[in-house]
Amino acid sequence: MTTDLYVYERELINQNVKLIGGIDEVGRGPLIGPVVAACVILPLNYQLEGLTDSKKLSEKKREKFYDILMKDAISIGIGVISEKIIDEVNIYEATKLAMKAAIENSKIKPEHLLIDAMKLDTNIKSTSIIKGDAKSLSIAAASVIAKVTRDRMLIKLDEKYPMYDFKNNKGYPTKKHIEAIQKYGILEEHRKTYGPVRDYLERVKL
Repeated sequence: MTTDLYVYERELINQNVKLIGGIDEVGRGPLIGPVVAACVILPLNYQLEGLTDSKKLSEKKREKFYDILMKDAISIGIGVISEKIIDEVNIYEATKLAMKAAIENSKIKPEHLLIDAMKLDTNIKSTSIIKGDAKSLSIAAASVIAKVTRDRMLIKLDEKYPMYDFKNNKGYPTKKHIEAIQKYGILEEHRKTYGPVRDYLERVKL
């Protein structure tokens, strides 16, 4: 059974809303690097066979959909909030900042936002949808754009520091990543308030 990913969009279109911005983020769980959000406005009644929550797609499929969406979308805004700000304000607040930055960086202002799970304090009307990346095509599109954008940052970081295996773990706390922290220490880009990184710093102080 295929899920209709256009229910929320269709409801808004029926209310004469034309510019619908889907918003999602990626990078809450990793120990390193920024949190990245995307705001994507798709053409009305847009269809892209197979597009869904980026976590359910292979890397190859995500890359393919990313290229299609970059070409087809009416507007794409990306928000990147650094690990330093994550450490200062916490990941929940940093996620909201990334989402707001994504809206601000959209060259066309959405009339209504469909947001994955979060509630945003913004002057644009919005609907928060739990597991929205699997229920709304616009949010699924944003999840793919955010995921590929962030993954590419981690692949670049892997070129500088191959021993941490970022190209495979994308900064998440895998066994290999945590072992590399124990062996080589932490990098400037690590999130200092996250458990395994904080534990390492406390041990070094002793």
